[in-house]
Amino acid sequence: MSLRARILLLFAIIGLGAVVSIGTGLWFAYHRQASTEILNALIQGGTVAALGILTLTAWIWFIVDTRVARPIDAIASAIRVRASADVSEEINSPDASYLGDLAAAASFATARLSDARASLAHAVARETAQLVSDKSKLEHLLGDVPPAVLLCTGQHCLVFYNSVAQHMLSGLDVSVWLGRSVFDYIHDGPIRQAHRELIEAEVPDGVIEFLCKARVGGRRLVGRMRLARDNDGDTGAYVMTLRDMTDEFLSCSRRDALLTEIFAVAKPVLSSLHEQLQAPDGGAGSRPGGGLQDDLQRLSATLTGLEARFDTLRTNSWPMVATDSRQLAHGLRKALAPLGVELDMDVVPLVMHCDAAEITALLRQVVNQGLGAKGGDSITLTIRRRGDGAQIQIAHRGRPLTADEVILLLDKPVDDTPHGKTGLSILDAHAAEFEVEEQEGGTVISLRLGPAHALRLVSDENTHAVVYDFDLLSSIHYDRVADASLDNLTYVVFDTETTGLFPERGDEIVQIAAVRLVNGKRVKGEVFETLVNPGRPIPPSASAIHGVTDAMVADAPDVSMAIAQFHNFAEGAVLVAHNAPFDMEFLRRRERELGIRFVNPVLDTVLLSAVVFGASENHTLDALAERLSVPLRDQDRHTAMGDAVATAEAFLRLKAILASRGIERFDDVLAEVRRHSRLLKDLNG
Repeated sequence: MSLRARILLLFAIIGLGAVVSIGTGLWFAYHRQASTEILNALIQGGTVAALGILTLTAWIWFIVDTRVARPIDAIASAIRVRASADVSEEINSPDASYLGDLAAAASFATARLSDARASLAHAVARETAQLVSDKSKLEHLLGDVPPAVLLCTGQHCLVFYNSVAQHMLSGLDVSVWLGRSVFDYIHDGPIRQAHRELIEAEVPDGVIEFLCKARVGGRRLVGRMRLARDNDGDTGAYVMTLRDMTDEFLSCSRRDALLTEIFAVAKPVLSSLHEQLQAPDGGAGSRPGGGLQDDLQRLSATLTGLEARFDTLRTNSWPMVATDSRQLAHGLRKALAPLGVELDMDVVPLVMHCDAAEITALLRQVVNQGLGAKGGDSITLTIRRRGDGAQIQIAHRGRPLTADEVILLLDKPVDDTPHGKTGLSILDAHAAEFEVEEQEGGTVISLRLGPAHALRLVSDENTHAVVYDFDLLSSIHYDRVADASLDNLTYVVFDTETTGLFPERGDEIVQIAAVRLVNGKRVKGEVFETLVNPGRPIPPSASAIHGVTDAMVADAPDVSMAIAQFHNFAEGAVLVAHNAPFDMEFLRRRERELGIRFVNPVLDTVLLSAVVFGASENHTLDALAERLSVPLRDQDRHTAMGDAVATAEAFLRLKAILASRGIERFDDVLAEVRRHSRLLKDLNG
């Protein structure tokens, strides 16, 4: 029982006891002097006395409840919040004047605790600054390494992944998340087999290579697996690197198909030619229209087409890399600097498949020896898309090159290339077209490379990051969520913005945002946020609150697609929201249409706030954020992501306070929450 309930019970017993005592005394008085007149007087006097005592008892209880019990509860909650949730504001309880020095003493104690915590945090931050810096450098290095790197538990749950893994294994509706099974992204057969062989081999440093296939895009991957050394007791934990070999497999397949086609086409034609040449008339006129001539023309046309396909295939099969056109341009400028040549650049950002060092060396030699450029000359470099490839043009005012000079120039070894490769061999390896033409008293050299595509500029701060939580290696796995510790569960804290408050009247979602909490921490980079086209106009009154307009959602995914994507993001997690029944109603009404179900357990921060602070407090998100010192800026309020982040921070603080009260299992939380079901419906079955 709460303190207020105990005090209420105490005063009820006092009042009832007083009434019983008065009744007993009057009963004895009546039996000492029994008469009708005395009985009526005793009843009237006893009733007045009982009502007076009950009134006095109720009044005193009200004073004690409002001046003592409620302030004590408020101070106790404030102390627990400041001790558990890192809140530093001074305790302010204006109704605590009847408690003497208790409120001041509590404020003093919490202030000292806050000062001690700040001093400790400062000392820890000072001592670990270098460690944090080294950690950041290591994360960026691991984020940039070419292969995808994954660390998995013995149950094949992700503990670590780098940005390459995120890009390699993700798709439109699927992203890589901590705590999820690696089999959500890669077909499980080869991985299970490799893992089993490593465990059975009992070789500490054993390594197994294998081929596998990604679930998204069907990419062919070459994997390398070994058991993790520092595994926090999980002997089955393993490190896995993956390389995307799809292009290599595809290139080999195309080359085999090309060679097969050559043999299939050329052999019958050559056999026919051989037969005609062996004929008595030498094949001439053996068929109407001149069969020998027709076969030769057909063979020539076939070989011409096969040669073009082979050039493309050969270009893609050489060990070349995707090169930013701007990097190639800056490399050429740097190479020409020792010659005193100024390079003006007009470059469109492209990704080109080439050997940038060889192309740069070739262009430098063409400028230096072919064009005879010298100090003071100005050369214009232009890089543009042309068809499915890229066109590099160098314009220089001066005498034009002759055809013989071009042939001699390209036949020379190019400086700074392995084994003195010639310009012709470089062009041949790239299947590149090289042209020289005279324009307005100058020379324009054109080099066409392929393939190329527009460069996508990515500004995501997590592009080169790694995401990890090594505590997952030692986390306990539970068969039932109800038995799980709160810190061992994964949470998705979300919020929606809508066209209105009545889904049953046709209101729809216009924005969804969510963040993931793993092992009691918010995972940076693992977020979900999307505008949603509701399929109906957004009322101006709703736009005035959340800022989402019809123009903003015109090209956004529709409601069904957005909910399906969010369902994938939230799979296997506990859903957390502020006033969850409202948000869940918008999600669950689409379940039958999409063929999905939100079977996730649900926690509501409104009900958790009632458990921690009492049902009589204000439980709006603004009030809760203020009470728990959660930052919530005005510009972030009533935006899906702003409210989701604030709710997540509030939930983490509430969870810490619950743990300080011994409420640490999910089932224990549900038992406490259901005591306040009169505020909001609990959504857990």
